[in-house]
Amino acid sequence: MARIELAPEVTEDFDRILDHLATHQVENPSQRFGEIITALDVLEQNPLIGRPAENGKRELVIGRRSRGYLALYRYLPEMDIVFVLAIRSQREAGYSER
Repeated sequence: MARIELAPEVTEDFDRILDHLATHQVENPSQRFGEIITALDVLEQNPLIGRPAENGKRELVIGRRSRGYLALYRYLPEMDIVFVLAIRSQREAGYSER
């Protein structure tokens, strides 16, 4: 079972997502946040489930449409660790430099 590590910048991503949900008065934001965490937990058992991205990274697609997010991560099989580098809405233009 792979260990999941969150980059410190992911905290900023979570703050941005929660601020967005509050600004737009989304019903039950804690449930949305929980869906993201549950999806990340899948990486423990299936670290290669995400689609390939640039430079050996992968993207995990979480939800869809207005409930959709992307988690950028790198899996190091020799250490059996998943490093989650960034999380963003599927509607955002891209990741900040990570």
